[in-house]
Amino acid sequence: MSADPVPELGAEGPLPDAVRLRVVALASDALGSLTPEEVPGPLARVADFAPQRRAKLAGSRIAGLLATDDAFREAVAGQVRIRLPELAHALASGEAPGAADPVEVAAVAYLTRSPGWDEVVRTSAERLDAERDSVAGRQAAERVDRLRQQLEDATRELKETRRRHREQLDALKAENAQLRHKLGDARTRAREAAEEADHARAAAAEAGAAASSSAVARDSEVRRLRQRIDELEAEVASARRTEREGRDVGTLRARLLMDTLLDAAQGLRRELALPTVEGSPADLVTAEIAAEGARAPSGHSSLALDDPALLEQLLAMPRAHLVVDGYNVTKTSWPDMPLSGQRDRLLDGLAPLSARTRAEITVVFDAAATEDRPPVTRPRGVRVLYSPVGVIADDVIRELVAAEPTGRPVVVVSSDQAVARDVRRDGARVVAATALSRLLSRG
Repeated sequence: MSADPVPELGAEGPLPDAVRLRVVALASDALGSLTPEEVPGPLARVADFAPQRRAKLAGSRIAGLLATDDAFREAVAGQVRIRLPELAHALASGEAPGAADPVEVAAVAYLTRSPGWDEVVRTSAERLDAERDSVAGRQAAERVDRLRQQLEDATRELKETRRRHREQLDALKAENAQLRHKLGDARTRAREAAEEADHARAAAAEAGAAASSSAVARDSEVRRLRQRIDELEAEVASARRTEREGRDVGTLRARLLMDTLLDAAQGLRRELALPTVEGSPADLVTAEIAAEGARAPSGHSSLALDDPALLEQLLAMPRAHLVVDGYNVTKTSWPDMPLSGQRDRLLDGLAPLSARTRAEITVVFDAAATEDRPPVTRPRGVRVLYSPVGVIADDVIRELVAAEPTGRPVVVVSSDQAVARDVRRDGARVVAATALSRLLSRG
């Protein structure tokens, strides 16, 4: 039997913010345990997400449904009674525990509609308001104490500043007396400098006369130097002709050395099997032009999803990107091996596949439940990713596929039906995990 509708209380109404957030958190946590029939249609898409992600993405929608959908609220209340049995039983018997968290008590009472639940919610709201007022009063008193202390500090600093200013004034007076004394000395030195300037002008006149006599000698020296310049210009012209002849020989030798270096570089590229540069600016242009539509597969194949020949055909397409659900493949193919051995076997097999097909390969391992990231030896041409804490590998694969430009061949290896459905909707081709393991076993 559903509880009576309560229009005066809702997730957006009189419920305090802390209680409303706790209600949404409890409902998000319980959502994963509900049957598909108990999950409302608007929440079906987030039902498989982690509880924190459900609360973040659909918090307002969950709160609204709890206020309007009694069946959904009662289903959530059933899960809350299982997870918090003592508190739910106490509320059902009309005895709210006094030592319990008022936010937790109000949230459970609101969801389970225990007897007198509205009074419990109001009482909890009043307790929260009282606690906030008490905290605000303490903060105000602390602020008054801080201001009083700042006033005392400012008074002491003002006294200290006045004392320093008096000392600085005395120092300035003493310095002024010294400057007056120095000014008198400077005036005396100025008179002496004027006398020295008169002597210097007389000496300059004598020097001018000597310069005039030496000008004639300089003119003759200039004529001799000009003649020497003409001789040097003739020698430079002869040297340029000789240098031009030598430059032709040097150019030939430099061109021969350049051709040798180019041949050596091409041979080194073939020896190292260096791939061409990945990516193209045209990919960005293609993605922007096709942004109005949706990605669609380029064709269909009659081969089975677990046939390695299908995977071979897809990887033969130009610039193909192979995205591998790591543990989905390893646990399907080699379930008896430890996880470290499964990872090494998968990556060792992908190395020659990358070299042979020249496809871009990304392997995603699920690490949502742990902060440890086991070290792996990443083969050339293979990208290895661990999903972040709290994020499953399936979501990372969906993001990788969505990030690719429309028109690029993207192949996802996974036997997870939910992943396959989502990436097909974004235009990727899907093959079963056994197709990759069989292809790797063929070498």
